Amino acid sequence: MTSPPTVVPWIPPVLYGTVLSGGLYHAAVSDGPVHLGRTAGFATGLVLLLGIEAVERRHRPPTVPTAPARLAAALLAVRLALFAAVAVLDASGVSRALFVLVPFTARLALGRRAGLVSAAGCAALLVGGCTVWVPGWWVRPDYVSDLLMLGLGLALALSMASVAVREQQGRARLEGVLAELAASHERLSHYALRVAELSTAAERNRVARDIHDSLGHHLTAIAVQLEKAEVFRDRDPQASAQAVSDARWSAGRALTEVRESVGALREARPFSLDRALSDLARHLGDDRLTVTLHTTGDEAGYDAGSLTALYRSAQEALTNAWRHGRATRIDVTADYGESTARLTVTDNGRGFAGTPAGRADGSGFGIRGLRERVELLGGSVDIGARPAAGTVVTVTVPRVPPAPVSTG
Repeated sequence: MTSPPTVVPWIPPVLYGTVLSGGLYHAAVSDGPVHLGRTAGFATGLVLLLGIEAVERRHRPPTVPTAPARLAAALLAVRLALFAAVAVLDASGVSRALFVLVPFTARLALGRRAGLVSAAGCAALLVGGCTVWVPGWWVRPDYVSDLLMLGLGLALALSMASVAVREQQGRARLEGVLAELAASHERLSHYALRVAELSTAAERNRVARDIHDSLGHHLTAIAVQLEKAEVFRDRDPQASAQAVSDARWSAGRALTEVRESVGALREARPFSLDRALSDLARHLGDDRLTVTLHTTGDEAGYDAGSLTALYRSAQEALTNAWRHGRATRIDVTADYGESTARLTVTDNGRGFAGTPAGRADGSGFGIRGLRERVELLGGSVDIGARPAAGTVVTVTVPRVPPAPVSTG
């Protein structure tokens, strides 16, 4: 932070220099006798005043435009004494102008009240001095004119000091606002960076869920179908050929879903949950596994994100029932209500005890990803199972009107 400049610092040195020049010039051109000691004292007083200005500037704290109040008051008293001494030693009378600096300095360093009091004190001091040393001054036009000009000078000095103080205060407020804006900008930059990091993490999780629910499901299906084809290759060539055909379909479907996912990153495409579930049920069913599908209601009132979440949930539940539950029958029900859509997958597999949890080897990622996907939509996942009694997976998502299609 840069230190603020002293308020109008050039005024006192300029005035001292002017008074010194005027006094010396008067001594040089005056017809009267030259008093070297008086002139030297006059010049010395002004040099001391210049020194006071340097001392005050040196002791001024870097964050304020004037010296501390106590030091400023002491320096003001010293100045006043020197002004009086210089005025006494000055034969030209020009040094009376120095007194305008008293209210000027008092206003800057000590405040408005101090400025007014010092201005009144200077006026009283000058009038009192004239009364003591110049009897009948009030009938002499030159003295009356000088005192009036001095009074005007005191008023102008107070006004100038007030303007300078207000300008300094305005500058301080502006610097405070700029500092606050800089701090706000820094905080906003930090928040933007944090949002970007969270968005990246959320997108990474979404991609991981899509890979697991889509490619993971189809690769599992391919592995099971190829295993079946190998087992039935000699005993039932027709069943083996059908398993190879189903594996080929799963591979094709995986490739299609990868293309759809890539396409979805560029533009929105309509998605039909009924059609996707029908394809899924038709190609998973065989002589060892019966998959039935029942749908009620109309999916048209639901957005693509909710329907895709239900489809991924169906894939995960079917894969688990097939791969881990060893089920022979799976019933899939999709119910599109007025406010919620519910997907229920019921199998007659081995079931399990307790609650499903992620496994140490990471194979339990599907259940965690399923819950994350549905909960992001404001939905819920309920998994009920008992040993040897199958598993029921129920997924519910709220109805969110699909975004309007732009015609522009």
